[in-house]
Amino acid sequence: MTVEPPRQHANVTLAALALAGMAFSLLQSMVSPALHEIQTELGTSETAVAWLLTGYLLSAAVSTPIVGRLGDMFGKARVLRIVLVILCLGTVMAAMASSIGVLIAARLIQGVAGGVFPLAFGIIRDEFPREKVAGSIGLISALLGIGGGFGVVLAGVIVDNLSYHWLFWLPLIAVVAATVLVVFFVPESPIKAPGKVNWSGAILMSLGLSGLLLAISQAASWGWGSARTLAVLAVGVGLLAAWVRNEQRAVEPLVDMRMMRIRGVWTTNVVALLTGVGMYSSFVLTPLLVQLPVETGFGFGVSVTAAGVYILPSALTMLLAGSMVGRLEARFGSKPPLMVGSVFTALSFALLAVAHSEPYQIYLASLLQGVGIGLAFASMANLIVQNVRPDQTGVATGMNTVARSVGGALGAQIVAAILTASVVLQHPTETAFTIAFVFGAAMMAAAVAVSVLIPGRSATVGG
Repeated sequence: MTVEPPRQHANVTLAALALAGMAFSLLQSMVSPALHEIQTELGTSETAVAWLLTGYLLSAAVSTPIVGRLGDMFGKARVLRIVLVILCLGTVMAAMASSIGVLIAARLIQGVAGGVFPLAFGIIRDEFPREKVAGSIGLISALLGIGGGFGVVLAGVIVDNLSYHWLFWLPLIAVVAATVLVVFFVPESPIKAPGKVNWSGAILMSLGLSGLLLAISQAASWGWGSARTLAVLAVGVGLLAAWVRNEQRAVEPLVDMRMMRIRGVWTTNVVALLTGVGMYSSFVLTPLLVQLPVETGFGFGVSVTAAGVYILPSALTMLLAGSMVGRLEARFGSKPPLMVGSVFTALSFALLAVAHSEPYQIYLASLLQGVGIGLAFASMANLIVQNVRPDQTGVATGMNTVARSVGGALGAQIVAAILTASVVLQHPTETAFTIAFVFGAAMMAAAVAVSVLIPGRSATVGG
């Protein structure tokens, strides 16, 4: 007779999952402000150091749906423990790295932990009382944005006062603590979907996503219209098309394409992609704008640390908005908070497009953006969970996380291309920033339009 492990209080489990999600999110964004410092200290090229972001993004995008599927099959808590141990090892390796090759390899290992989010969503759906599910999933989902914001803020302080190695040693504390908490306080989920991994589909998806993200992330250096960019992009798209065909024919697909065609799923994934474009665009634009010299006529000339302070309202309001989604969902469903969040984010970009000459304008836009992205991210995961079967939670939310990541890569590269296309005295022009802010507003307006198509609360699961 099998004795089930004792169930922990939901708040204890939520704390462990939240710490794991925050640790991964911090590691994702903290490196970005320190790229120049790392490049100088390791004596490497700009192209090579960019792989610290590209490699992490590629690894996370490829591994997230696979890890989610493995969790659905073999147990979410078991797979989460393995993933966190891998994250610990990768973080120690990154902290001790003294060459760019080792550091890139460490970042690839760390990216495997992108599966933390779909595993956490699945554990919450399986374990928590029904009245706590929406709020808890919303909080964990919002952590992807919250951690990103706090990571940029903390990175400035570390870069200005310590070596780049501390970008990994300090988050390691959170990773180790999360691992211990998960091992001792997160019980195994009783809901599993035994089967086999469609490894041919997994390989096609991995190669296709790698080609797509590689083309997007390297477009700025290769040239958006260059033969290399277009060729890699075409190969990536072709492999993804082959992956879809493979999954449709597979007896046990990695990602059930019938699930991906559910209106509540594909519409939410499109909004996730567009919101990813918006969030990562802001992480590029706002710190760069305020760090530009005062002599440009519109920059504030602040340090990396001070630039992070301008993002702090966004990170704080993301946390507040994410924690409110449970109550909002209980009253209105998840669709209205997503729509309102998309509107707020669009307004933040529109404000910056017309007014960015005073600090209070940047702070106000940051606050609006935090509320918007916090509501949007927190609502997306709930919408996915509501539209799929319990045994599909891991892979379905994993694909939603991938959509955000692809959107993030696309947004960061497009705004970078807009800025580099208009440079005077080695600095982007104010007109370039205005165009980039208008682009962000347009993407979020599109997110609002697509969110209208998402079914309301009355839609049936899997329908």
